[in-house]
Amino acid sequence: MAALGAGRAAAAGLLRTPSLGLWRGLRVPPALQQIPQAKSEHAKAEGTFQVTMLPGDGVGPELMHAVKEVFKAASVPVVFDEHYLSEVQNMASEEKLDEVIDSMKESKVAIIGKIHTPMEYKGELASYDMRLRRKLDLFANVVHVKSLSGYQTRHNNLDLVIIREQTEGEYSALEHESVRGVIECLKIITRAKSQRIAKFAFDYATKKGRSKVTAVHKANIMKLGDGLFLQCCREVAELYPKIKFDTIIIDNCCMQLVQNPYQFDVLVMPNLYGNIVDNLAAGLVGGAGVVPGESYSAEYAVFEMGARHPFAQAVGRNIANPTAMLLSAANMLRHLNLEFHSNLISDAVKKVIKGGKVRTRDLGGYSTTSDFVKSVIDNLHPHYGA
Repeated sequence: MAALGAGRAAAAGLLRTPSLGLWRGLRVPPALQQIPQAKSEHAKAEGTFQVTMLPGDGVGPELMHAVKEVFKAASVPVVFDEHYLSEVQNMASEEKLDEVIDSMKESKVAIIGKIHTPMEYKGELASYDMRLRRKLDLFANVVHVKSLSGYQTRHNNLDLVIIREQTEGEYSALEHESVRGVIECLKIITRAKSQRIAKFAFDYATKKGRSKVTAVHKANIMKLGDGLFLQCCREVAELYPKIKFDTIIIDNCCMQLVQNPYQFDVLVMPNLYGNIVDNLAAGLVGGAGVVPGESYSAEYAVFEMGARHPFAQAVGRNIANPTAMLLSAANMLRHLNLEFHSNLISDAVKKVIKGGKVRTRDLGGYSTTSDFVKSVIDNLHPHYGA
């Protein structure tokens, strides 16, 4: 039950509203209650919020430039503390990672691009991206897959949420060569973390007014590992009689998402399955360029793209779609209780998509990143720059 208690505290801190007291029946530790209050006092005194920014690799820096341009045009009271962490550009070290952690300890909020992980083994199994998420204990990754009005796909009017546990599972970085030519790769599933992510999923469904949570697994093959995850989800589901609970095997889940995605509402799953399903579901509504994502711990919130791709082949070509990063930035502003600025930016982005005149190549158009950003700014202020 200690793990369930931790889940309650995490959910209260992560999915916060202006008043943490709105979470009835959840005991919130005093330290956690002070986090948003301290942040608000700092923002009031300084007039701005500090946010940690990691541009990442590939088109990440270009997308972050787009965010900064739109924030400037919208007069968003946010100051970015920018850090560069990249393995492929030789800008990654324990010192740089510690600098990012220190920045996060102060800001509590970050917006990040994709930190690319090279496939070559250079003596360290855990990438800097994985280490960052572990040090911040970013256990819950949330990707809200929603169709964009005005952009037609095979399945329209989609609205589902994928919740992924991202601190263990196949991403534990525990591999070794037991005998020559035989590699053992360990998948770690624990009761505490399985209960925590299940509790997060049901709390999310409750807060957002959703009616069903589906646990995705492969317990028919991995009877102990995925079996434990499934058992934890079932135990937590009993605490939420008003939320319908269902289970589905991962391979069938992928097929069902392609054939009839409307049957799903909130899906919760272990690490690797979440990575795969995030990308599959993003493809249903337009691809990696249009789906925002976010990751939470009890203390921190990190905003990013829902399907993490560096899109390296587009670097410097001014063709990347900034929609996902701008929508993620808008979600970050909502997390900071900057509702007006959040709605201003998200509405402007959606107007551009709905208008259909300015579309990047991934959506079948010929517009550049700059064209899209300019159009978003024009929709923020119709006479901006005129």
